[in-house]
Amino acid sequence: MDDLNFTTQDILQKDFKTKMRGYDPAEVDEFLDQVIKDYESYDAKVDELAGNNQRLRSRNDELTKQVTVNKNVQSAQPNPTVTNFDILKRLSNLERHVFGAKLDDSNQDGPRKLNS
Repeated sequence: MDDLNFTTQDILQKDFKTKMRGYDPAEVDEFLDQVIKDYESYDAKVDELAGNNQRLRSRNDELTKQVTVNKNVQSAQPNPTVTNFDILKRLSNLERHVFGAKLDDSNQDGPRKLNS
């Protein structure tokens, strides 16, 4: 907005010198009135877009923070599927080792005979 040559006030207050064969002042004023309306619409649109831009930047920052927090929470917690699978696998190996040894000990003694 700093590179604009005229404001709406500059256009509104501009006076042209009249010469013998110059432009029709009423026609120039009518045209300048239309230019002023365009400038006002342009200014309003720029303000609206700047507001939208600021709102979207704030929302983007907010969502980025949420994603960062969610990533940190997820990385802090182990994946429950992998963890549960690993625990079950270790438990199965442990049971096989403990109970398998007891079964082997009882099988090595042979079948027990009942005394009659």
